[in-house]
Amino acid sequence: MDDKRLLPVVIVSGLHSDARREVVEELLNATPQSVVLHHDLSTAGRGTVHRTVRNASGEISSGEAPLVNDCACCALREDLIPELERLSADGTTRMAVLELWDSVEPRAMAEVIAAHGADLAEVTGVITAVDPALVLPYLVNGDDLSEVGLAAAASDRRTVGDTWARQLEYASVIALIESGGARGEDLALIEQLHPTARRVATGSGELTRLAVAGFDVEAAGAGQHPASALLPQEAERSGVSTMVWRRHRPFHPQRLYDALEGLTCSAARSRGRFWLADRPDTLLSWDAAGGALCVESTGPWLASLPEAAWEMVPPVRRAAAALDWHPEHGDRCQHLVFVSPGLDREALIALLESCLLTDGEYEAGREAWKNLPAAFDSLLDPVH
Repeated sequence: MDDKRLLPVVIVSGLHSDARREVVEELLNATPQSVVLHHDLSTAGRGTVHRTVRNASGEISSGEAPLVNDCACCALREDLIPELERLSADGTTRMAVLELWDSVEPRAMAEVIAAHGADLAEVTGVITAVDPALVLPYLVNGDDLSEVGLAAAASDRRTVGDTWARQLEYASVIALIESGGARGEDLALIEQLHPTARRVATGSGELTRLAVAGFDVEAAGAGQHPASALLPQEAERSGVSTMVWRRHRPFHPQRLYDALEGLTCSAARSRGRFWLADRPDTLLSWDAAGGALCVESTGPWLASLPEAAWEMVPPVRRAAAALDWHPEHGDRCQHLVFVSPGLDREALIALLESCLLTDGEYEAGREAWKNLPAAFDSLLDPVH
């Protein structure tokens, strides 16, 4: 039996670079024979990604990885597994800390390790490093990453706000550095954005233990997928609100489209799943931060599949569908969550309700719904 020890890998991410470095140094100094692996994507303009490996004493090695398809993040993925293989084979590395460059999202790297390096390394923790005073300014920042020099590829269309939100919401641990400008509102916002994450202060002695406590990559991915996302529940603290809005009646496509700007700007962060009357079989995802909204088709609703296909659907997806099940519509639902300081709940609910089908439109039935304006075609079926 092969009892080869898997190399523990701790992923540290975050756009707050000073906070990230503080977390990395704490892990490095607290764990003998640990190393930090970092790929600097800022060198992508020269056609390469710069890699460094260091321990508590200093740099051990460095090198360059060429871009893959003009994508710095792709180069990181290609270079990561060989580096982890080398660290695993040397027999002396006790823990590898993967310090991600500013805009790299931890989910992609965790899934690369799980898919291609499972025989040599395991992700034991995903930490997002946070300066609490900067959470809201970053979350509401609608600048494209390319505008601030943080794009991972020429085709990278992400914004600062949505990238930061995903970094925060995927982590198993949120590491909070000491911040003189932090307020109760900031801490409440962090808590409501990701209620199930462990929140620890740097220097508390807890970080190293939690870094190796274990991480389920498959479950974390399911928790982010629109069909089965572990969305926050209702909350209210220190002026920050989480509002959960659930309905089974479909949206009128044109009225929802006309309301998109108002809905997107009503909260610092909103996400979830929804359905349109003219696309009854399509599960649509809602992902908004910083005034920017991404709407995508993420496949069929479970109710639109033949029952014989249900066994091929992951159990977590079936469980999520059961929670939203409706006698007529199955799992088709509006399940949207809005998180923000100063949230105007009444105005937001009124706007959302105005986008649903009226009684008359609803009673006209599905054949009539197909003739409603296809307002979302430009977003969901763009012409290339």
